[in-house]
Order: sequence, then C-alpha cells, then structure tokens
Amino acid sequence: MEVRTLRYFMAVAEELHFGRAAARLHMTQPPLSRAIRRLEADLGATLLHRSPAGVTLTPAGSALLDEARSLLDQVERARVRVAAAAGAATLTVGILGDSTDPGATRLAATYRRLHPGVEVRVREADLTDPTCGLRAGLVDVALTRGPFDETGLTVHELRADPVGAVLRADDPLVRRDQLKLADLAGRRWFRFPVGTDALWRSYWNGGEPREGPVVRAVQECVQAVLWNGTVGMTPLGHDLPGQLAVVPVTDMAPSRVVVATREGDTNTNPLIRSFVRIARTAYRG
Repeated sequence: MEVRTLRYFMAVAEELHFGRAAARLHMTQPPLSRAIRRLEADLGATLLHRSPAGVTLTPAGSALLDEARSLLDQVERARVRVAAAAGAATLTVGILGDSTDPGATRLAATYRRLHPGVEVRVREADLTDPTCGLRAGLVDVALTRGPFDETGLTVHELRADPVGAVLRADDPLVRRDQLKLADLAGRRWFRFPVGTDALWRSYWNGGEPREGPVVRAVQECVQAVLWNGTVGMTPLGHDLPGQLAVVPVTDMAPSRVVVATREGDTNTNPLIRSFVRIARTAYRG
C-alpha cells in the first residue's frame, strides 16, 4: 500500500466522483480508476460503490479513509520536520478579507500545533489582487475568495458564503428582508480599478458594468457607502459600522472561500501540501 495510492483513494473518497478526483490530482480518470481497483484487490475489500450518479463509500472504504488521513498526516509531519531540520521551514501565506474568520482561526491553531517548527509569515493583500500575491511569487499559498482567473493555479473551495448588499442604515432598501440584483439597478456601486482580475471585478459588481467610486481596500468600500450612499456587496456575517446595514441578495452566487497554490507546488513542497490539507479539514470543522 503506497502513499501515492492512499492519496488517490482519499481524493476519490472526499470528492465522491472519479472525474473531480482526477482533476484534483492533475491526472486522467482511467489510471486513477485502475489504481483504486488494484488497491481494492490488494486489500480484498470493495471500498467504493460506483454508479452513474457518482461514488459512495462502503463501510470498508469509510474505515480506510479514516486510516488514510491519519497515515498521510504522519507522512506530512515527517516531511515538514525534515524541512525544519534542514532550515527550510518558512511558509508565506497571502490573506484576503476577514482574518477573524473562524475557519482561518481553526486553520492557524491546527497548523501551529502540528508544525510548531514552521515560521508562518502572513501578507495581507488589498482587494485589487484576489490571488494575494500568489501570481507575483510574493506568497507560497493564498487563503482568499473567488472567482478569479485560475490559469496556472490549483484552487480548492473551502466554503461558500451567501452575500448581501451593503447600504446606509437610512437607505429605503434596508427595510426589505431580501433583495435581487434588479433592485439595485441604476445605483452607483463601488468598483475595483481597471486591470483588476476581470472575473473578480464582474462578480463583485453583480455581473454588470457599474458606475461609481474606485476602491482598493475594505475601509475604502465602507467609506464609499457611508459618504456617498454607494452600493457594494459583502459576504453575510461580516461586522460593519452601525451606520451600515446588509440585506441578503438572493440571486447572486455565493462567495467562495478558497485556498490556492501555484500548479505543482503541492507536489514539491511539503509545507504547502500540508497547509492545503489542514485548511480543507479546518474549514469542514
């Protein structure tokens, strides 16, 4: 039973879909299917029920998933300890948005507990770069939000948050329990600068070209609403000044919290690989 085969199995068991697991592993589906069948033959047990709708775990598969996670955690800890002993234990993390996110708090606590010898450096990015410096080579991994151009990157979704419109507390729309994007037509929105990732700009403007002030940071967004009555979007649950209110927007796709790395980095850097695995677990918690 090889570590690589356990990684293959864990990807299928977590995705419950061979196609998605193959994409996650950057391989084609046939060799992945063959590897899982060889593993089943080696163990003498059926691990997965396969159907046109997808994949479900058998009791034997559930048991192996628990053991595989434990074994792979030990492998990662060993690799990270070796990196620390070799003097290469520094990880730079790019962060966008609310650093008090409970998922991020759990991630920091767990990573510190498992890898106390790793120095984690945090670089906070403004809203003009959703990759938080990842493309520019300023960070090793980004804890951020989508959508953005994922070319050359590997991106894992950790959570999806509903969003709402940020309005002044005296705005008539605040009396509504919920809004649709059409309710905000004709209003001035805060916008990101020209040159910002096109998918990112479009998402936060509700998929339409908008007019309004250009902003680069969260506080600039807040001030644009306070001073000018500008409209903007925010994930629900963020703390805002008392003069502002958030009304859920029901026809806008949720904001995806993601962890992103450059393609191939999780294969060559145990610190990055471990960070991604711990992040996916922490955000499930």
